Amino acid sequence: MTTTPDDRTPAEAPAAPAAPAAPSTEPQLVEGDCTVPLSVDVDPSAWPAPVQALAHTPGSGARPTTLAELTTLRVGGPVGRYVEATTQSELTEAIREADAAGTPVLVIGGGSNIMASDAGFDGLVIRDARAEVSLVSDSVCGGVEVTATAGTTWDDLVREAIASQWAGFAPLSGIPGTVGAAPVQNIGAYGAEVAELIASVRAWDRLRNRVVWLALGEMRLAYRDSRLKQSLSDTEVGGGRLWGPTGRWVVLDATFAVRQGSLSSRIAYSQLAGTLGVELGERVPERELREAVLELRRSKGMVLDGTDHDTWSAGSFFTNPILTTAEAEHLPEDAPRFPVTDHSQVVLGTKEAPVIEGLVKTSAAWLIDHAGFTKGFAVEAGAPAGLSTKHVLALTNRGGATGADLARLRDAVVVGVRERYGVTLVPEPVQVGF
Repeated sequence: MTTTPDDRTPAEAPAAPAAPAAPSTEPQLVEGDCTVPLSVDVDPSAWPAPVQALAHTPGSGARPTTLAELTTLRVGGPVGRYVEATTQSELTEAIREADAAGTPVLVIGGGSNIMASDAGFDGLVIRDARAEVSLVSDSVCGGVEVTATAGTTWDDLVREAIASQWAGFAPLSGIPGTVGAAPVQNIGAYGAEVAELIASVRAWDRLRNRVVWLALGEMRLAYRDSRLKQSLSDTEVGGGRLWGPTGRWVVLDATFAVRQGSLSSRIAYSQLAGTLGVELGERVPERELREAVLELRRSKGMVLDGTDHDTWSAGSFFTNPILTTAEAEHLPEDAPRFPVTDHSQVVLGTKEAPVIEGLVKTSAAWLIDHAGFTKGFAVEAGAPAGLSTKHVLALTNRGGATGADLARLRDAVVVGVRERYGVTLVPEPVQVGF
C-alpha cells in the first residue's frame, strides 16, 4: 500500500499529550481530533490468502494471441493486436489512436465476464497492467478513502482491505476480475454490491477524448448495471452512438469511501449465516466472513481452479430477472420473489439499501432448473459445453469447447426458459463477436 497525499489529506494532528510510562501502540485520540488514522498498516504477507482471480496475469508467460488465453471460459479466436499498458498515458493514447483509426477496441481485465466467438477479435485488445492501491485519506471522523487503479486484481484489493480494516469488502471475496470492471457491472454477491463502497471513478471518455471524473450518482449503479455499461445499448448514454464491445467510458481508477472496522455489516443472506453458524443480523470478523464466502463460492464452482472444469466459466451467466409486480404475478406461486434494492444509497453499518417499489427480482437459477435444465445439462451427450455440475447458472467449458458450443447451450437455455415461463434471460458476460 502506498499513501498519496492531496488536497483532501487531513491536516497534521495536534501534538499528543505526554506519553505514559508504558506507551500504547494504539492511536491516541484527543477529544475533537478527527485526524487520527485508524487503518492497520499490514505487510502483504499477513493479508488473507489469495485465490486465482485472472485468466491471464500481465507480464507472465508467453504473450497471448487468442481470446481463449485471456478469458476464464477459455474460448475465443485470434486477436488483432494485444497491448499491456503500464502507464495511464500508454493506455489512453492507444485507445485514442485506435478510435481515431476506426479500429475496434476491447479493454480486458480478468477475462471473467467475456464470452468470445471463434472468429476472434480483429482489433485492439488492451489490458491495464497497473496494480496500485493508494490510501487517500484516513481519519476517525471521515473514514477511509482508497483509490485503486483499474488493473488492480479485485480480490487483491479485498484482501488488503480486510487486513487494513477497511470495512465492507469481505462479502465480495473471490470474485474474479479487476477493479476497472467492478463499477461497470456493479459486481455483487451475498447481499452486497460495489455500489455500497465506491465513491467515484476517473475514466477515459472515448466520445470527448479526455479524462473525466464520475461521481457515484453519475454512474447510476443498479443491479449488475451502470451508466458505463448502458453506453453499449443506449445511444443517449453513448452520446449519439452505441459503443462496443468496450463502452464509452474506460475506467482508469476507482475511489472507495468506507468506514474503518474489523467486523462485517449485519449478515443478511441466510446461506451465508448458515455457513458461519450465526443468526441473520449478527456481525462477524471480516476475515471469517471472507472464508465463509470462499467456501460457498467453491461449493458452486465460483472460485477459479484450473483443475475443475466447473470453474471454466464466466460465473453466473444470466442475471436474475427484474420484473414489474404485474409481470411477477404470472410466475408460479413457488417461484422466488425478492425485493429490488438500491445499494448506492447504503451507508455501511447505518443505512440499509432502500426497496424500489413496483419491481420484483426472481431467480434465474430457479427458472433454469424448473424449465428442465438441471446441473450438468448438455444439448447432447458428450457435448464439450454444459451447465456446471455444481450450479445451473454457470455455463462451462468441459474441455475443448468452442464459442459456438457455448452459444448453442446459451440459446437452448434462453429459449427453454422463455417457452416455459415467458421470461427472457439476459446474459451477463460481454458477448464478443456474436
